[in-house]
Amino acid sequence: MAESATRRGGTAHGTTLRGLLVGAAALALAACSGANIQGSGPVAGPGPAPTAPAAPGSTIGTGSVKVALLLPLSAGGAAGNTATVLRNAAEMAVAEFQGPDITILVKDDGGTAAGAQAAAQAAIQEGAELILGPLLAESVRGAAAVARPAGKPMIAYSTDTSVATRGVYLMSFTPQNTVDRIVQHATQAGKRSYAAFIPDSAFGQVVQGAFQEAVSRAGGRVVAIEKFPLEASGIGAAASRLSGIAGQIDAIFVPDPYDGAAIQALSTAGIDTRRVQVLGVGPWVGNTAAARAAPTALYAAPDEAGFRSFSERYRARFGQDPARIASLTYDSVSLIAALVRTQGSQRFSETILTNSSGFNGVDGLFRFRADGTPQRGLAVIQAGGRVVSPAPRTFSGGS
Repeated sequence: MAESATRRGGTAHGTTLRGLLVGAAALALAACSGANIQGSGPVAGPGPAPTAPAAPGSTIGTGSVKVALLLPLSAGGAAGNTATVLRNAAEMAVAEFQGPDITILVKDDGGTAAGAQAAAQAAIQEGAELILGPLLAESVRGAAAVARPAGKPMIAYSTDTSVATRGVYLMSFTPQNTVDRIVQHATQAGKRSYAAFIPDSAFGQVVQGAFQEAVSRAGGRVVAIEKFPLEASGIGAAASRLSGIAGQIDAIFVPDPYDGAAIQALSTAGIDTRRVQVLGVGPWVGNTAAARAAPTALYAAPDEAGFRSFSERYRARFGQDPARIASLTYDSVSLIAALVRTQGSQRFSETILTNSSGFNGVDGLFRFRADGTPQRGLAVIQAGGRVVSPAPRTFSGGS
């Protein structure tokens, strides 16, 4: 496959980067340090002071190609606050990408399916070729009800893979991605027999399914699954029920929502967390108490170097720290700007968006599968933050 990279801009942030495409054509993108689909324009010192939420119907950029950004700007609470940060990240992506030929139509979906449906309809009537967002699963469903019949692809930010489908692509980090990576790593290290210590919750149900599928694909076996209650006081009794089979397992999967309380309970119950490999799904094992209880615990996550660089630039521009998922909007806007620049009339076609080589961004390598689900290149990290297996630089095999 041919590849090319074009350096544009000459600042300290301007480094060559690429998104790889199927076929002879190469997708040439320029990036800021630590990312690979970012814009290459100069980052000119501190930006404006923090801005208020965008008014419904506002725009970002002045290019000829229109895309929509649907966010719950008026939803209030955590969703509304996150929406403002995501809108800021989109503005930052446009500012850092030198001369992007896009206009982003910012639409308030209100955090509801009906609101997203109306926002998507308005955006399409105004000429949007593609929709970024929404954030919430029900809003994605509402927008997709309009976008799919109109033949307009979506790149959404929900983690709920049930809303993904052909033409509705998720940009997010999903439980399946993280569990696949950590189980694959454990299997390569010789682990064959697994147990799981799962919270009795909707989240626990999702990650349990992902875990069982990952172990099956890896050729391992699940010896036991124990659920613990949402009340922390009941964790100890549940952990004790696993202690009897500790000698039969090589690794135990612990998606702990209590910042290490479940790991500590396992240790207290007599499970040797130095012999039995503890596997997690997030940086909760960086918690001091958890790290003491299981110092060799591992989790899968993006390499943080790219996000640290992004955060510094966001903080300089808006005077506050970004939400962790702000990189999703930044990367999706940067990707769209790059596709507009390099891919002509086929820029948003299924073939381009689902190319098997994928793209690079703030959080590393990613690609969209044909069914809309995402795949991420993740690192494996030990409690305390040491990277024990770096994120892959390329995807192997098809999507």
